[in-house]
Amino acid sequence: MAAAKEERDGVALTNLDQSLFDGAQATKRDLIDYLDATAGPFTRELRDRPLSVIRVLRGQDPFMQKNLPKYTPDWVPKVRLWADSAHREVTYALANDKRTLLWFGNQRAVEYHLSLAYADTPYLPRFMVIDIDPPEGQDSFRLAVRAAHLVREVLDEAKLAGGVKTSGSKGVHIFIPAQAEPDELAAATRAIAARAEKLDPDLVTTAFIREDRAGKVFLDSTRAHGATVVAAYSPRLRPGLPVSFPVRWADLDQVTTADFTIRTAPALMAGGDPWADLLPARQDIHPDLIGHGRTIPVARVQAMHEGKRRARARREAEGSDDAGP
Repeated sequence: MAAAKEERDGVALTNLDQSLFDGAQATKRDLIDYLDATAGPFTRELRDRPLSVIRVLRGQDPFMQKNLPKYTPDWVPKVRLWADSAHREVTYALANDKRTLLWFGNQRAVEYHLSLAYADTPYLPRFMVIDIDPPEGQDSFRLAVRAAHLVREVLDEAKLAGGVKTSGSKGVHIFIPAQAEPDELAAATRAIAARAEKLDPDLVTTAFIREDRAGKVFLDSTRAHGATVVAAYSPRLRPGLPVSFPVRWADLDQVTTADFTIRTAPALMAGGDPWADLLPARQDIHPDLIGHGRTIPVARVQAMHEGKRRARARREAEGSDDAGP
């Protein structure tokens, strides 16, 4: 006998009692229930911002979806934008309502990644972001928290304020709403990371090449221009579906990543929107910070050139070894 169909907000839901992925410790129903319960604040965070999702289909590896598939319902809000990474126009979803969010959940979209800009001004990011990525290990999150406090010290000195949230994995994200041109935002972000590194170079590094980090916490300042960042309230593709969740600076030392999952987060939100409450208003950036950042090479570009240099050196060394005596 066929299972009875289920529907919420006009969205037909299927296979709700299947596990999302191996080791998920959560079913598709658990994901849908979470999206349903948090749709208010979650869609406020997602509203009018080009959306990319990570989907996990049965029997397939997870994949990032930016371009909406042809079978997307007409009622899903969307925007067509040029994507430098794809070298073509991409049709992005705008998850502006619960119906769209539930549709994505039914498509087994687990993670929700946002542009730093809004659809009406797609080339003008509204945030600076420091993505704090600690090394693997039992104390990785505690190291990320220590690094976050360094970044906050730099922000205080620069007369800037930022909101902090867990990444939903092992790290921390710091968002600094700011108004400036894209290149200025990118430069200021590099300066913030560099100044934090100078405060404690034994703990943190801005080295983009992983092998150069020497087990330190990486302060990633490359989330600029067209980059995306996992949204506040987004589940992550990890066992138990942890959630990227806002935290008060005063509470950061007391929380753990295990505190925030699709099962615990709705009650912690208590019907409110903590990310909206914790994010400061957009701020002006002091020209000195931008000027400092302009003196710092763009990490991805620098890493690309360094990678080519190292590869060339290895080839030359191997050629020298093959030459014999």
